[in-house]
Amino acid sequence: MNDEDIKKIAVEVARILKEKGQVAALRQMPGDSVPIGTAGKIFQHPLVSPAGNVHNTAPAKPCPAFQNECRLEENTCGPSCQKCNPLNSYSAQQVKDMGVGRVSFCNPDSQSVSIAGMIDHTLLKANATQEEIGKLCEEARKYRFASVCVNPGYVAMSARLLRGSCVKVCTVIGFPLGSTTPTVKAIEARDAMANGAEEIDMVINIGALKSGNDHVVLEDIKAVREATRGKVLKVIIETSYLTKDEKVRACRMAKQAAADFVKTSTGFGSGGATVEDVSLMRETVGPEMGVKASGGIKNAETAEAMIKAGATRLGTSASIAIVSGGQAAKGQY
Repeated sequence: MNDEDIKKIAVEVARILKEKGQVAALRQMPGDSVPIGTAGKIFQHPLVSPAGNVHNTAPAKPCPAFQNECRLEENTCGPSCQKCNPLNSYSAQQVKDMGVGRVSFCNPDSQSVSIAGMIDHTLLKANATQEEIGKLCEEARKYRFASVCVNPGYVAMSARLLRGSCVKVCTVIGFPLGSTTPTVKAIEARDAMANGAEEIDMVINIGALKSGNDHVVLEDIKAVREATRGKVLKVIIETSYLTKDEKVRACRMAKQAAADFVKTSTGFGSGGATVEDVSLMRETVGPEMGVKASGGIKNAETAEAMIKAGATRLGTSASIAIVSGGQAAKGQY
């Protein structure tokens, strides 16, 4: 096929699109360019021409509510202005006419409750199948949970399934024992981020903490913090194994290392979150850090108690039971 044949095909395609109303004018204005989307969609024309003229079939109108913000010159807007006409004011057909195939909204509606945005929808069991992870991601989209928390091997899959949604992918590092070296944890975190993880929950070196080797624990957290700059880092201290003094020391080290959250438990230790531990952790780190309660949160009442004690994030596999006011099924944690 030579250049002349290609040109003829392009002209024919443009003619067909024009007949369907997808292209208003075939002739380009001087200095204009024809914007083409990544999927090959030929759009009608640029919103603003190089000369500053607004190409619009409807007369321009003032934008009084956004006089200081309007992105169009001379503060004039038309039907395409997203400040005067938010996307949710368009009909489905109008959205399609713009060339949009799908739109994702993150704003809660009547089917969602505010607590959902505080929950990491979790599935970390060793025998979790890819079908179960797929269901987890589908549920997270539906209920608008803060994230899905999965093992590193499922990060890439989860990131693909949640692409375009407001749900983040969270994964666990050094899980569940925390006994790997700082170097291994840092590499594991980098790999998870490369695969699409936006939040990292790391387990501290619990044995080092209980041995009084606070320097080892601090360097462990710092290594992962350095590897995860720009992402959310939560530090799991596994409270069920610790004394009050050890819990306080662990929280202080997490804060010193500039982590974003301290987290109570893996859900696989000898116990889960308690109101007393959450309250102590909040008191220790102050208001500027997050506190994640995880393990044993199986209903809305327990979730609310954790939040009142100072938790800003909840880790649970009983997420749907919590937001719907039900009780967790057997085996959920």
